[in-house]
Amino acid sequence: MADKEKKKKTKKKEEAAPAPAPEPEPAPAPAEEKPPTPTGTPKESGSTRASSRGSRKAKRTGSSVFSMFTQKQVAEFKEAFQLMDHDKDGVIGKNDLRATFDNVGRLVTDKELDDMLNEAPGPINFTQLLNLFATRMSGSGSDDDETVIAAFNTFDVNGKIDGERLRHALMTYGDKFTAKEVNDAYDNMYIDDKGFIDTQSLIAMLTGAGDEEEE
Repeated sequence: MADKEKKKKTKKKEEAAPAPAPEPEPAPAPAEEKPPTPTGTPKESGSTRASSRGSRKAKRTGSSVFSMFTQKQVAEFKEAFQLMDHDKDGVIGKNDLRATFDNVGRLVTDKELDDMLNEAPGPINFTQLLNLFATRMSGSGSDDDETVIAAFNTFDVNGKIDGERLRHALMTYGDKFTAKEVNDAYDNMYIDDKGFIDTQSLIAMLTGAGDEEEE
């Protein structure tokens, strides 16, 4: 009887005991971490760095060319620049150059004007003009006056040049001049009643020798 009671109590205890908790499911594998997104300023590319260096170099070049001239010279160049800049846009273009040479009676072809403009790496503003003057004054790129003299002496007869013969040559050979270019140049020359030009006066005008003597 006692054994039966014990069995009943044991059975009741087993029934009353809570069911064991289920085993926890395995935790999911940790998600793969993504590299952090950079928040700082991106590094400059090679081209950007090169551009920055180029800008800094241009600024240094611009400031250094001013140190090559006195304040008086810079002021004179500034005045000359303003006179050459006929359309007042701050840049000397082909038409500005042509008008300038016309004013002083110099013969220049389109090719010569293009060559002059191509000497500058960009538009000819005041700083670029100073750079060109500095190059000329240092001796590089100067015109060969002996070549000019020799060329015009071939037309010389007793110190005179036949104006019509010279006109024909200028419009026919080499870097050909247009009729307008020759007419504009002739307007600034002294031509006598017979149509002849004084050889030495013409050479002096073309080489600037007369200007140097006046100084």
